[in-house]
Order: sequence, then structure tokens, then C-alpha cells
Amino acid sequence: MAASSFSFLTDAQFAQLLANGMPSWAQAEFDPLPVVKLFTPDAGATWLLGAIDPGDPDIAFGLCDLGMGFPELGCVRLSELAGLRGMLGLPIEQDLHFRADRRLSAYAKVARSAGRIQA
Repeated sequence: MAASSFSFLTDAQFAQLLANGMPSWAQAEFDPLPVVKLFTPDAGATWLLGAIDPGDPDIAFGLCDLGMGFPELGCVRLSELAGLRGMLGLPIEQDLHFRADRRLSAYAKVARSAGRIQA
């Protein structure tokens, strides 16, 4: 699987996400900087992705906010994001202005308090 499979990721972003890796859940110190912010332009969902599983490059780890007030750190399938459409049928887009200034855990802490990702 390559970045070209996902129009919302550049080759460089895919490579960085893959390089960040994704250790087992037992490693609590795993806390990468988000590489990319994705969102649905016609729905309230947002994802800050920080890593891709080298063993299964369809699985990404990050802060996931489905717009229901409960953002959580977890995994998402990139192939599912690629097929996701909002209420008007628009695909996921990348926030081209997003630049990470803190680790995923810091974004998660703020998001849990606010009920949504604040980036």
C-alpha cells in the first residue's frame, strides 16, 4: 500500500507516518507529533494522524474525533477514510495549514476537555 492509494496523504506524509511506526499498546510512552490533520468538509469529523503500523500500512494511529463530543486516541483504517463521505458526498480533505506544535497526548487532553479537536 502506498500514499497514492490515499488522495488525502502526500508521499512524504505517508513516509513520515510509516517512519513513526506504531509499537504495541504496551508501550505507553509512544506519543508522536501528528503528521497530518484530516477532516470531513461536510460533517464534523477530524483526525490527527501520527503513525502508521509498518506491519499493516492500512492502519493509522492518532486522535480521532467523529464529531459526537468524544475524541479519543486510537486506530483507524486509511481505506475506510478513503471511502468516507459526509452528508453532501464530499471526501475527506487535509488541512493544508495544520502544523503540529505538540504531541498527540497534548492534543487529546485539550480535545477531551473541549469535546472536539482544537488544532
